[in-house]
Amino acid sequence: MPKHHPKPHHRHPKAYVVSVNMGYGHERAAYALRDIAANGGVITANDYPGIPKRDRMLWKESRRMYEAVSRLQPLPVIGPYIFEVMDRMQRIESIYPRRDLSAPTAQVKQTNLMVENLGLGKHLIDKLAKNPLPLICTFFIPAFAAEIYDYPGDIYVVICDADMSRAWVGMDPKRSRIKYFAPNGRVAERLRLYGIRRENIFLTGFPLPKEVIGGPEGTVIKKDLMTRLCNLDPNGIFSAKYIKTLNAELGAGTCSINKKIRPPSVMFSVGGAGAQKALGMTAVKSLKHQLLREEITFRLEAGTKKMVADYFVREIKASGLKRALGRNLFVDSEPDRPTYFHKFTERLCKTDILWTKPSEMSFYAGVGLPIIMAPSIGSQEQFNRVWLKMVGAGVSQNDPRYTNEWLFDWIESGGLARMAWNGYIEAPTHGSYRIDSIVTGEKYELEKLPMIV
Repeated sequence: MPKHHPKPHHRHPKAYVVSVNMGYGHERAAYALRDIAANGGVITANDYPGIPKRDRMLWKESRRMYEAVSRLQPLPVIGPYIFEVMDRMQRIESIYPRRDLSAPTAQVKQTNLMVENLGLGKHLIDKLAKNPLPLICTFFIPAFAAEIYDYPGDIYVVICDADMSRAWVGMDPKRSRIKYFAPNGRVAERLRLYGIRRENIFLTGFPLPKEVIGGPEGTVIKKDLMTRLCNLDPNGIFSAKYIKTLNAELGAGTCSINKKIRPPSVMFSVGGAGAQKALGMTAVKSLKHQLLREEITFRLEAGTKKMVADYFVREIKASGLKRALGRNLFVDSEPDRPTYFHKFTERLCKTDILWTKPSEMSFYAGVGLPIIMAPSIGSQEQFNRVWLKMVGAGVSQNDPRYTNEWLFDWIESGGLARMAWNGYIEAPTHGSYRIDSIVTGEKYELEKLPMIV
């Protein structure tokens, strides 16, 4: 296995941080690294100033297909079939039995063809090469282009899931100079099976926004977790068992019975393609009486999809919940992606429970958020689901029509408080600081940070 805290190869105050706006996952990782991004911010590989028309067209078609298929997936009969065809192309093979998985797949060959023969990404790489800095990519195609077109700086790739398909590794992994940031031990092991040399694998954890962490000491996480545990353990069942541990880690008098600070707050986060919006409304309708009595706060995160936000508002009013709208029932929608990531991060600090499909958001368990998992969309999300259950930080949703029953059972029993604590202890939290240190040489006391599973 690679070392947990490798020394940086170079010392640069800044790096090029490159993402793509397909879904939210790749940009979410890039957002967490924006403070080391050169030239004023993150570069969007499929939508930057001066992008060639051919590149824009190729990227646009890929994104359109991804989002269309994601929206079709919940539909009966035809939806799962179409999605299965696409998902099979990027399926993650079982890691057992362990074997050499370095041979390029059809998808890798197709990607290589687009980059090498059609020139996808060449314009961007040539542009950045004029003033080379370390290049951090949260999607594999820009990294492939950088290697193929001889980018003169270091090339890094951030893996955004708890396991990964062969698509993220190029044609000749044993000779590749691309370096990878692995969010957990399983990804680090997977990279070795794909043929990546040990010295090019860095076990860092997923990059979470530094403002929700509060430095290597985790001051913000601890403060928010103290409040969250009180809200999620109203009967003191969890804190009674672990009071000494809680006091030692978070401070004396962390929680006691009847110390609830506010009604529990749930955030239902819709993915970038807008799928599962109906699921969110089913949960809201189930919680109608609790919402009208202000016994719970519920946020419907529509991202940048105005159509999804309009759907939520329309359905809320039709369900007799207009009085709760804007008081303890919120529909959050932003005009653009940078604003969305900023506002989302702010709202997250005041959230007690995150309800979402097991996407890259699974890693937010590391800040002490219990995760209720909606149905998975895609092979990688199945692996994220397994990982969340292994660290004890997530649970699959029950029937959303009866959310008013099972959700409060989970709160009253202290079960969600236990998951919040497990996520804080077991899931990686300091990926942003580790990546910062490796790329820029910024000195953090990384040896004091928790180990990564």
